[in-house]
Amino acid sequence: MVDTPAAGRAALVVLAGGSGSRVGAAVNKVYLPLAGRRVISWSFLQASRVAEFGHFVLVVRPEDAGLARQALDEDVPDLPVDLVTGGATRHASERAGLDRLVRLVETGIVDVIAVHDGARPLAGPALFRSVVVTARRVGGALPALPADGVLAADADGLPTVPPNPAGLGLARVQTPQAFRARPLLAAYRAASTAGYEGTDTASSVETFSDLTLRVVVGSRRNLKITYPTDLPLAERLLDQA
Repeated sequence: MVDTPAAGRAALVVLAGGSGSRVGAAVNKVYLPLAGRRVISWSFLQASRVAEFGHFVLVVRPEDAGLARQALDEDVPDLPVDLVTGGATRHASERAGLDRLVRLVETGIVDVIAVHDGARPLAGPALFRSVVVTARRVGGALPALPADGVLAADADGLPTVPPNPAGLGLARVQTPQAFRARPLLAAYRAASTAGYEGTDTASSVETFSDLTLRVVVGSRRNLKITYPTDLPLAERLLDQA
């Protein structure tokens, strides 16, 4: 096994499999302009400022490969990013990104992997580092915030009354989510054998590993670009940073 320091031993997998339908765009929303760069480029720019990261992977739809490479070459030209074609589901795309890192994990070069949604451009270096450091220490980490104004639902999916204004016992989970690399890869191999598709990385790890997962404090700035109003809001937040 290669004996390397913690600096550079984490890898980041960014998922870019969305579309632009709800944001009102004709292209995948992660390639829309945001404060002088594309949305997707901000995640790599922020993570590149974290010393723990030494390896970067972007998982794309086949039809977006050219656009993705152009965005990376123009926005973060000095950052080496491996481009990987994803699958038909989020879980399949996660597996494709993880598969690219197998050799680095098996040789001990990478010991922690973080998985991030490319539509969240404002995670920030502090949050990236928080999940990586926590995962290295305890096994896994995911950021979350209290869920405000949540409506509980009955068996038919209809809201119950009264609502839960404080989001009691509930949380809004974000990305990046980070995990020790070897157990993470083993969990996804087991999920494939079982025909399991998780809703996010943590769900697969919880189901197919015994890693301890720790919740870290998320960021209210870490919004997900979903609707047309999200882009100008993200730009204002970047201007305030």
